[in-house]
This record gives sequence, C-alpha cells and structure tokens, in this order.
Amino acid sequence: MSKVIVVKLGGATLGNHDTTLEDIVSLQQQGWSVVVVHGGGKSITDWLTEKGVSSKFIQGERVTDKATLEAVISVLAGPVNTQIVASINNLGGQAVGISGVDGAFIQARIKDTELGYVGVVEKVNLAPLKALLQSGYVPVVAPLGLYSSDQPGETRGIVNINADVVAGEVAAAIGAEKLIFLTDVVGVCDQQGKLIPQLSTAEAEALMASGTASGGMIPKVKACLKALSGASSECIIIDGMQPHALLNEIEGKSGGTTIKK
Repeated sequence: MSKVIVVKLGGATLGNHDTTLEDIVSLQQQGWSVVVVHGGGKSITDWLTEKGVSSKFIQGERVTDKATLEAVISVLAGPVNTQIVASINNLGGQAVGISGVDGAFIQARIKDTELGYVGVVEKVNLAPLKALLQSGYVPVVAPLGLYSSDQPGETRGIVNINADVVAGEVAAAIGAEKLIFLTDVVGVCDQQGKLIPQLSTAEAEALMASGTASGGMIPKVKACLKALSGASSECIIIDGMQPHALLNEIEGKSGGTTIKK
C-alpha cells in the first residue's frame, strides 16, 4: 500500500466537487492511496427543515436527539455518501462507501449529554480501511461512530461525529502523509484577515488560544494537531472551491495554510 492521503470534503464544497473528484481519481491512478472523509451539515439541516424539525447548535456542534440522529444517519450514510461514491466510480476511479459503524471502524463514546448522540472518538479500527486500500479502492467515509454504553441494558448504538474530527483521527491512526481540508475559505488567517501560509503546531495552538482561529476553523486546526501527533508529515487547509485545488496542492501549486510539526 502506497503512502496515504486523507482528504476532508467540507459540506460547503459538496455542491461544487466535480474537479475535486476528478483529482481524486487522478491521484488514485497515479498510485496514491486516498481516503475521503465527507461532511454534509447543510444537507442534514435541509432534511430536518423539510420534516419540520429545527436545528440547534451548542458552540458550533449540532445537538443530536433521536429524531436528528435518524436524519444524520439517513443523509450521511445515504445520499451524500452514495453520490460521492457514484461520481468517483463514474469518473473511472474505484470507490467504496463506508461509515464509522461498518466493521466497528470508528468507536466512540458520548461527548456530552447536553449534545445528545454526539461522539468522541475512542478508537480507530484500521482493519476495514486497510482492506479497502490494499484492494485498490478509495474509502469514502461517512462520519458516524459506533458506541456501546457502560450502562447495564443499553444496546449498541450510533453517534454523530464531527467530520473534521474523524479526518484527524483517521489520519493519525493510519499515519497519513498528508491531511488535506477542502473548505470554502482560503485557509487560516491572522487578525487582519491575511492568509498565513505556514504554521508550526505551537503557532497553530497559539492562534486558537488567542481567538484568532475561531468558529469552524477550530475543529480543523485541532484535527491537524491530532494528525501531526501521529506520523503525518503535514496538514493543509485550502479553498476547495478553486478548480483542481486538490491536484494543485499535491503538485505544490496551491496556496492555503500548511501546518507542520
């Protein structure tokens, strides 16, 4: 198995991912092992709105009650995942959809009872992921996790996990050469809004502590730090809305922010 690249597709880029999926197929054909982790927050919100269910967030995380969890499972493991897999296969690649529940791939615990069925990753079981990669497939990962409550009588269940977190945990566990976030922003910016091209882990932590890196950028930076705590050599946060942003990054032509040890 060749060196692994983990690519996180942000929900905001899912509607404009034609060149991204073309790039993934190109990388696969060049011999790279690629793992795709996708979000889908907007699709979940739209699904809930159609059913008359309001969405609630606490510090940027979706409160996931039973009704919301049903929507999360239906959307992430259903149309979002399947459409990405279909597109990669139709473009000449080889992809298989998988969620964190399959093969007990992502094992988790409940993060906070106030958030409901939202999980924190406790273990990444690499066996199903390696089996797919070694067979020549691109695993397309829906960010769901399997949990088993410590309470007597509780049955195994499913939890919703932030896709950025899943990407970082998977990259750390498998020792990915690169973790690449395709987002709808140019990268990490300073207080004046200017792009920061390079960051050390210490500098990235300082930006979060100062509040310069905030909101949706925090889980991405934390995921990068998690990946870099393993064998990953670098993490990149780039504007995935730009044509062929992924391929340009691999070829050293893109901008964005690179975080290294």
